[in-house]
Formats: sequence, structure tokens, C-alpha cells
Amino acid sequence: MNRRHFLQLLAAAGAAGMSLPDDIARAEQAADRLYEVPAFGNVSVIHITDTHAQLKPLLFREPSVNLGVGSMRGQVPHLVGGAFLERFGIAADTPEAHAFTYLDFERKAGIYGRAGGYAHIATLVKRLRASRPGALLLDGGDSWQGSGTALWTKAQDMVDASKLLGIDFMTLHWEATYGQERVKAVADGDFAGKIEILAQNLKTADFGDPVFASYAMREMGGVKVAIIGQAFPYLPIANPRYMIPDWTLGIQEEAMQKTVDEARAAGARAVIVLSHNGMDVDLKLASRVTGIDAILGGHTHDATPKPVIVASGAGKTLVVSGGSNGKFVGVLDLDVRDGKVADFRYKLLPVFANLLPADPEMAALIAKVRAPYEAKLAEKLAVSEGLLYRRGNFTGSFDKVILDALIAEKDAEIAFSPGFRWGTTVLPGEAITMENLLDQTAITYPAVTVNPMTGEQIKGVLEDVCDNLFNVDPYHQQGGDMVRVGGMTYSCDPSAAMGSRISDMRIGDKPVEASKTYKVAGWASVSEAARDAGGEPVFDLVARWLKNQKVVKTPIPAVPRLRNVDGNPGAVL
Repeated sequence: MNRRHFLQLLAAAGAAGMSLPDDIARAEQAADRLYEVPAFGNVSVIHITDTHAQLKPLLFREPSVNLGVGSMRGQVPHLVGGAFLERFGIAADTPEAHAFTYLDFERKAGIYGRAGGYAHIATLVKRLRASRPGALLLDGGDSWQGSGTALWTKAQDMVDASKLLGIDFMTLHWEATYGQERVKAVADGDFAGKIEILAQNLKTADFGDPVFASYAMREMGGVKVAIIGQAFPYLPIANPRYMIPDWTLGIQEEAMQKTVDEARAAGARAVIVLSHNGMDVDLKLASRVTGIDAILGGHTHDATPKPVIVASGAGKTLVVSGGSNGKFVGVLDLDVRDGKVADFRYKLLPVFANLLPADPEMAALIAKVRAPYEAKLAEKLAVSEGLLYRRGNFTGSFDKVILDALIAEKDAEIAFSPGFRWGTTVLPGEAITMENLLDQTAITYPAVTVNPMTGEQIKGVLEDVCDNLFNVDPYHQQGGDMVRVGGMTYSCDPSAAMGSRISDMRIGDKPVEASKTYKVAGWASVSEAARDAGGEPVFDLVARWLKNQKVVKTPIPAVPRLRNVDGNPGAVL
């Protein structure tokens, strides 16, 4: 649907008696103003991140729970709903409010339609580049994983789309779950002379040699600019170590400072870090490493319309996070004078597919790569009565579907599902297709496992994941949300110390006993043993269960009983 047809549809709805005149006016205004971004300064970079292989436009509900603890409580990015709008000066009931928050999501999704899609991103990128000669296009990682076609083609669909989009530099996270050999093959083959992978913190495990370049230097508007790459530091922990046996990572703060200093010594007058740390880590890094002008961040899927400005030695660092799933394109313009950044402009632009025409060349590529799989992707598994979404610190309604399927199909007492932050949204009354399911589960280690676990072990798992999410030191956070739990309830105090956050675990009205053994189903284990056991892929199990259900009742996500979160602007419960 193009802009004209979209506005005609809204007008027809208003004529039919639907109270949409304000929405029509806002849509018309949005089409005219959202994508007018005048060029500024002499250095420009365009940024996408965490698209998770979503080539087509989609729906993605932003979180209603994104808690910050300690010094992060009530700070960006840990704000949701009205608190988010107030912090960034966004008016309620606007296209931007819909893009950046969960507020009134179902109704607004029906008005503004889907977001993202590489054909629409391509159109916006071309518009921005037309007024910014020499602008660089940066991909913050997590672009190769998250869809059925990416899984089935070993990311070749995304490699081809990235080349056509005109990416200049990228860094890594989920890309590495195709294996280090696949990543190197793309870097040395498809990407050679076109896209450069940067990662200052990625080294060989034997001698500590760099796997990819730490940074690259480019000149724009007569200004030398350094782009430094920062891959996801905890890749060998959060994802299977056996997929990258010869690589080591880490935050490597000292190495980052040395890289910045080296780039400055080589003549860089602006230094930009392309990061996959997650925003809390980026904010701490910015306060401890001097000489970085901007950090363009990803990983935690936070979308920040304005930068957080962090004092760094005698200077300042702009820190932004670019959202996820292709919903946003960021553009940073710098005015570099007298050897330093004198001023800047930044916009994080929502990509409304109804308000941006599809780029014909990219649309043709997408149609071509999807053609062999369209029938499988379109397979209808069931119909959802309620809204299915994932994003949120503790649970989502699509997570509940997966958990229910695991318990039923494996006759388990308890089920665990990983707290991934990727996964598209399905509206009430829509069919749940195989594509929707793969959007939640398409990984290279999808095997379902069933294990006996004692109550003490179960608590240990929950405490460990909770500490990863709520540790007061950002350097000990790995991103992602809390493991999703089915069949069992529990209480959680995010502000407590490690080992004391989880309590009152129950199955029904019966307490979980520390010494008792329970049957626990799960998937996405990072262990080699789980890989070698060859369990059924989770998407096959859930597809079978959905077909048997035919209609999925409105899932009620099992949010833990939360303690000490009253008044926290990162939660609307």
C-alpha cells in the first residue's frame, strides 16, 4: 500500500462513521514532516541496528516493562509509556508516540499499519543520502538472524539485502551463530570491497590477533572520521561457545581507549563507535573512555529519539540506541570545526511502510529471495484471539504460547523459554502463520530439551538470569530479558542482591521444594550436549501444537509478583 492508498483508506473509514478525522490529519502531517530532515554540518552517518532479518514490514509492540535499577532507575532507556513521552517531549496520540511506545498499540497499529521492511528502509536511506553526499551507512549487527528465510539460507538473503542497501560498515552479534567460518566467508567473499566488518574487541583465542579491523577511517566534507566497531562482548556466554571456538570478546575498555587514541593520532577529527554493547553498557563506556564523539548503539532494542550526552574527561559523548526490527533509521549530522565537533543534529526516524514507498530494486530482491519459501511461510497454524507480542522484561503473550506448547507436548511440569527481545507482533483475530512462529524461534540451535531439575536448581537459573538483567553494574549485564517461565509462578525483587531476588516459587498453590525434582522443558540451550542430543526444533513442536489448538485463547502472560517497583517509570503493570 502506498501513501495515497493509505490516506484514501483512512478517509473511507471516516466516511463510514469511524471517528478517525484526527488520525487522518495526523497521518497526512506525518507523511509531510516525518521524513523532512535538512542536512546539517559536514559529517553524516546513517544508522540501522537489530533488524533481525525482517525484510518485510511488520508490527512490533514496544515494552510496557523496561525496569532500571540502582543509578539506572528512571533513566534512559528505562522509561515506558507516558514517562517515555514526557522525557523526550513527544506528544501523546501521535505517530511518534505509536512508534516509540506500547500505548494504545492495537488501535494505532490498525491506523498506521506496519513498520520497517528493507524496501522502505532503502527509500529512506536514499532520501537521506541524496542531501548528504558521502554519508556513511552503518549496521549495528543482529541483521542476519530472526526470520525463516535467514535461517534457511544461512543469512544469504540478508547478505544480499545489506549489499543492495549500501551498508558501509557493520559489527556483530547473532551473525556469529551461523559459525565463525560462515562469518569469515561472507567477510572475505560477498562483502569484499563493499561492506567492512569492524570489531575492536574481537580477537583470536590463541594469540589475541584481531579477527577484523578495529576501526576504519573515511573522509567526509574534508573531515577525517573514524568508525570503531564494538561487537557484542558476551557472545561466547549468551550464545553457543562451540560456534566461535577460536574467538574471544569482552568489553575491553582499555583496548577501546587505545583504539580511540590511535584513530586520533592518525588524524581523526570525529570518532564514532558502532556498538552492540547495549545502552547501559554504552553509557558507562562513554563515561570512562575519552575522545569518543558519539556511540551509535544496539543490542538491547531500546529506541531513543534524542541522544544522552555523557561527560567524558574534558569532552562529551553522544549516546543513542537505534531500536530494532527495522522500525527505525537514525541519522547523525555533525558540524566539525577547528578539529572538533562543534554541534550536532540527530533524528531517529520511524519507518512507516504506508508513508514511504517501497524501493523497486529492493522489493524485487526481497520477492526473489522469498519466492521458494512463500508457501511454507504463509502456512496458517491457528488463529489468535488476543494480541501476541514478546518484548518486556519478564514475559510476553507469544512467549506464553511457546511455554504452553512445551508443557503440553513434553508433558512437563515447568517450561523455560529464553528472554529474546526479537519477535514480531500478531494482532487479535489474525492467523498465526509459520512465518510468525519463525519470527519468534528461528535460531541455529532450536532443539527442545527436557531435564530433571531440583527446586534449588530452578531457583539458581532464575537468579542467574535475573542478575544478568538487573545487576547494578552495567558491565555485568548481557542484555536480553528474563527467562520466560511456564507452569510456575514466583516473586521477584529486581532491586535485591544476587541470590535474593527470587522467592515464593509455586506450582499452583504448592511451593516448589528445593530438594524435589521437577520435569522441565526448554529450548535454545547453548551446550554442546543439547546440540548432540538432536532434539526436535522448537518451531516444529509449537507448530504442531498450534495446529491442534486451531484457536489460541487470549494468552495472559504470567508476570512475576514484583516487589519494590512501585513508582518506577520503567514499568506499567
